[in-house]
This record gives sequence, structure tokens and C-alpha cells, in this order.
Amino acid sequence: MNDIRRTILWVIFGFSMVLLWDQWQVYNGNKATFFPAPVQQKAAAVDGVKSAVVPVAPASAASRAVAVTAAEQVAPAVPKERLEISSDVLKLTLDTEGGSLVRAELLKYADTADKSKNVVLLDDSVGRVYRAQTGVVAGEGGGAFPTHKTVMTVSGPHALAEGQNEFSVKFTSPAIGGVQLIKTYTLRRGAYDIGVKHELVNTSAVAVAPQLYFQLERDGTSPPGGSSFYSTFTGPAVYTDAKKFQKVNFSDIKKGKADFEKTSTNGYIAMVQHYFASAWILPDGVKRNLSMVPVTLDSPVADCCYRVVMVSPVEAIAPGSSKAVEAKLFVGPQEEKMLESLTPGLELLKDYGHLTILAKPLYWLLDKLHSLIQNWGWSIVALVLLLKIAFYWLNAKAYASMAKMKAVNPRIMEMRERLKDNPQQMQQEMMRIYREEKVNPMGGCFPILIQIPVFIALYSVLLATVEMRDAPWILWIHDLSSPDPYYILPLFMTLTTLLQTALNPAPPDPMQAKMMWFMPLAFSVMFFFFPAGLVMYWITNNVLSIAQQWIINTRMGVPPQFNLPKFK
Repeated sequence: MNDIRRTILWVIFGFSMVLLWDQWQVYNGNKATFFPAPVQQKAAAVDGVKSAVVPVAPASAASRAVAVTAAEQVAPAVPKERLEISSDVLKLTLDTEGGSLVRAELLKYADTADKSKNVVLLDDSVGRVYRAQTGVVAGEGGGAFPTHKTVMTVSGPHALAEGQNEFSVKFTSPAIGGVQLIKTYTLRRGAYDIGVKHELVNTSAVAVAPQLYFQLERDGTSPPGGSSFYSTFTGPAVYTDAKKFQKVNFSDIKKGKADFEKTSTNGYIAMVQHYFASAWILPDGVKRNLSMVPVTLDSPVADCCYRVVMVSPVEAIAPGSSKAVEAKLFVGPQEEKMLESLTPGLELLKDYGHLTILAKPLYWLLDKLHSLIQNWGWSIVALVLLLKIAFYWLNAKAYASMAKMKAVNPRIMEMRERLKDNPQQMQQEMMRIYREEKVNPMGGCFPILIQIPVFIALYSVLLATVEMRDAPWILWIHDLSSPDPYYILPLFMTLTTLLQTALNPAPPDPMQAKMMWFMPLAFSVMFFFFPAGLVMYWITNNVLSIAQQWIINTRMGVPPQFNLPKFK
């Protein structure tokens, strides 16, 4: 009976791992690996010129204004152009049509696929749509104003000069509807947050009360270089004090099922992908309406992109007067300490999932270790060592229980052979042996189960930490965020996993014995495609577990021995 229970537990464990992996893929906005949903047909392309901005919330006057119709999108009188500006960490391409940011190259980060190139986060080119736009729309009084389709004039330097800490580039629109928009980008040395000042000048003879909109627009494709064996979230997100961090899958936006807070006076909107993000940030206390909408494209690569939009009403501007709204546009890596310094909640762009409460202190400890060791690889080893020390007594109880099981295993095997024709008596005799020897068959499981959330949280930390990109360890490991190019670490990880399995008590039932060896092998296959930092963490954990198990078995008078599989 006990053998049947073990078999059932192994089956449940295996099936649970499959379901957990499948739901993890879905949770992060990817297709299910094992139980994919039916593929939906692509939305049909819409002919003609599309709306430049989609309404935010039809029920409000603020949202009614956020729409530029096809009739308003007339050909500009002045030809548009694109210009490059750069700091020491960013190279940006800005379009005089609306003063929009259409390309952002991160000069300190190498591209995953081609190390000779830099990471390009925002990009508006053939096959890609990812841009940051702003403009002015009507409020209660109606009217047409400068939008991200309005061609502007540009002035100012294009690069950070030697010894200079910041510089500004100014885009000035013509007066439309009695409003002139002056948009000023300010780049600072070493900073990934860009100051974007919007000055609205009333050139008319009557007061106007327009609204500013801020939007991030991108296609729904995941960034290149991802893995089919683990997934990370790509898509829009909203943060407010009331509902905190709210990420939304592209598929939910397309179906009209996006669930997030629609109004707020704080927070930000963002587009998130693995390691990097962009975000529009307004000062606290500024009212805003939020929306996420799909937009049909005329593109040979993608037929749809998605917008996350933030609309903020501006107080009435008297004739001849002006009002200025300061905003920040973050375009850069998800470095946790830097994000924390910019605005509350921005550090959540580095998404640890449901175990954030455990992951954040683990990252804090990992960062402190790195400040001492100055090598992320050895910092991972040190962190796992500290965790093993913290959980030493729990592991000791588990391994002691396993040692007792191993000690009574010969009696169990002999009894099973003797009573193989009488299952009921076999079960009774087995329970009697366990009582006499004070052995709990499940005693080795519970201490380990308690630790699982901690190690899942550590997995999330290692997977989400951008500092691992291009971080070397030793010898041939030059990038802890990429798989081992020679598969040496995954092979060693597989060997340590099998060695740990061999040290455990061999189940009396042959089917259980097969499953005990099959599950580690199946689990190890995935690690051939995992980042080297994650594989190294698991190897360290395995080696320390084997050492602790060996010591405890020796102390309890149970000589360590390897129970090799018998598949007869």
C-alpha cells in the first residue's frame, strides 16, 4: 500500500510539474507548451488611415477628445525628418512629426544575438513598431490641437558635450486651434530617465482647456533571443497606489478584457520585456485617465500593435498665457536600485511574479554579496551557500528520515518478497516495521517542501536580474544570462542530480524506481537551454545537498551507498 502511495505521489508530482510549467507560460503571455489553446485568427486589416489616438474612456469628456480622425491627418506642409541625439548611455532617434521618440539604443548593453551591436529597445522600422508619443487633444470645449502627427521644428544640440552633465532639444509646433506645443527633451549623463517638458501656449483670444496625452505603442511580438523552455512577460503595465503593479497580456487587450485601474492621480504607464522597459511618469497629484487599446497596422510582419495611453487634463489657459507639464520618459534596463530612485513602484518593472515578497530580500542579499565579491557568478554560489546554512536543520531532518528509510530498506525488501502473495498482510507488516523503527515515510518530504518557495523566488531573481547579462564567471562562461555554449554545466548538473537520486533510499517497487530516475533526467533536459547562472545555482545546491546528506548518513551509522537503477 505504501508503494502505491509513493507511485501516486510521483505521478501527481510529475503531472503537477507539467501543469505548473504550462500555466507559467500562459501567465507570462506566451502560448501554452503542453496544452495550447486554439489559435485565433488574425484580425482583418482595416483599409484607410487609422486613428492616431484611440479614446481612453468613452464615458468621460476627457476620453472623448483623444481621437484624431482621418480628416485631420492631412499631409504636413513641412516635410518631416528624423534626427539622432545621444548621451553617454543612450542614442535616441526623434521624429519631427510630433517630436516622437522612434528609436532608443542602449549604449552600455550588447545585443543578445549579435554582441557587436547594442540593444535597441524602441524601434520604428520594417518589421518593428515600438515608439513613445505625446500630443494635445481637446477637453470639454472641443477643438483640434497639435498631436503626434503634427510636424514640428527642432532646435538645440544633438549630443552631450565633454564636461557637460545635460543638454536639451526643443520641438516647437505651429499654433493649431489656438494652442502651440513646445516639447523639450532633456538628457542627463548616465541617466536612462529623460525629462520631457510640455509647454502649452495659448495664442488665441479665448481661454482653452486642452489635455495632454502620453502613449507607448508597440507590436505584440516578443523580443528576439527568448527561450521556449522558460518565459518572461512582454506587454503593457500600469502602476497606481491603489492597485499597485498591474500587467496586462496583449491577448486580453485584443479581446477587450484588459483589467486595470482606469483613473488615478499617481503612478505610471509602461511597456515591459525581459531585462528592459519603457515608462511615462507624471508627478504625483496630476490627474490622469488610462487606457490600453489594439491598433490595426498596415504591416507585412504584424497586423496589430498595442497602445497604453495616459491622458491628463490641463487647467484652463488664459489668452497669451502658457502652462507647463513636466514628465519623465524612462527607457532602459530594469536595474532595481536605479528604478527605486526614480519614482515609487517603478522597481516593480523588474517582475518577480507572485513571490516578490521573498525575491526582493534575496536580490538585496545577492547585491550585497556582489559588492563584496565583485563577481556575479561567485555571488550566486555564496548566496546558495548561505541559504543552505539557513535551512541546515530542516534539511538535516529530511536527510535523517531518508537515512532511517535506507537502514530499514533491507527488512522491507525481504518482507515484500516473503509476502508478495498477500498484499494486505504486507501492508500491515510494513506499518509495523515503520512503527518499531520510528520511521516516517513522508518525513523527508515536508522539510524540503517548506523550502521550495524560497528557491522558486531565487530562480525568479536570477532570471530577472539584468546585471547577469554579459556578466562573466570563470573560464568559458562569459555571460551568465546565456546558456553554456559547450553544455558542460548542464551535463555536470545532470550528473549531480543523478548522484543525489542514487543516494536516496531505493523504492522497493520497480515502477517507483524507474520514475525516481526518469523524473530527474526529464527535469535536467530543460537545463541545457537555461541561462548559465541558473544552472550554476542548481549545481551548487545539488553539491551542497549531497555533502550534507553524506555527512548525516555517516553520523547515523548508515554507510552512504549508491542505489543504481534496475530496469529489469
